[in-house]
Amino acid sequence: MILRSAAICVLCAVTGVASAQAWPAKPIRLIVGFAPGGVTDIVARALGQKLYERLGQQVVVDNRAGGSGTIAAVTTAKSPPDGYTLLMSSISTMATNVSTVKNLPYDPVRDFAPVTLALVTPYLATVTAATPANNFRELIALAKARPGQLNFGSSGTGGGAHLAVELLKVMAGIDLTHVPYKGSSLALNDLLGGHIQLTFSQPPIVLPHIRSGKLKGLAISSAQRLSALPEFPTIAESGVAGYEATSWQGIVAPAATPRAIVTLLNGEIRRALQLPEIGARLAAEGSEPGNTTPGEFGAYIRREIAKWQRVVKTSGIKTE
Repeated sequence: MILRSAAICVLCAVTGVASAQAWPAKPIRLIVGFAPGGVTDIVARALGQKLYERLGQQVVVDNRAGGSGTIAAVTTAKSPPDGYTLLMSSISTMATNVSTVKNLPYDPVRDFAPVTLALVTPYLATVTAATPANNFRELIALAKARPGQLNFGSSGTGGGAHLAVELLKVMAGIDLTHVPYKGSSLALNDLLGGHIQLTFSQPPIVLPHIRSGKLKGLAISSAQRLSALPEFPTIAESGVAGYEATSWQGIVAPAATPRAIVTLLNGEIRRALQLPEIGARLAAEGSEPGNTTPGEFGAYIRREIAKWQRVVKTSGIKTE
């Protein structure tokens, strides 16, 4: 109850006694725009449990899959801004949908109050064992020697992995042929079968095959090496200076949610993300915790929107 009393004091100072004393007086809904079982859902449930332990109210995970996250985003944006509805947002809902979904029914900047970046998951550039490249510099050289002849697969046109390779093509000055699939598992199957030569995949998907020698992992797409997999260099240190492309998730609330509630949630979520058990869960998923203030997360979202708008425009990707 000590934390609950402290929370009330903080809210009283900013929002007034009448509204502050009631929060949180009922369960908090955390909307996830994906089906149960994925990394976003797993982390959302882990964070929800830690918030329950600290705030004394249950956090109910509400899976609203579909529409590249638009269903979950719209549901959250239209909810009362009272701190009882949160969204476990993603790079698609908050950034790339702006460029890849026509007539997007919400505005990621206007309609939400950023709370914190929760986790970041880099892609691991992976090639077949038969591909004559044993590091990322050699892959770039191979692509330049064989323009358009190397095929890369992704889970779908306009998805994060697709856009990450399109960014690479621009920055490295190479030509790769995109082969879209209806899901990452199908792309992996064709990579293992040698029908495509390259994927940008989340590490847990390809690591077993890399360790068995069926595939070769060349480089990680984040700005820094992944602490759980330090043996893989970054693409930036492998000849493409400044390159960075990751999948990410973060917590947002409806716009106009009281600042004191956002500030309190930011502190509690960031504290939970530093717990060893949460860190271990993230590492198992090939992810690392985010650690931003609401303002920093808001600026990050705006930068990501602009970044992927440039990539979509330059590459000529056809949107939905």
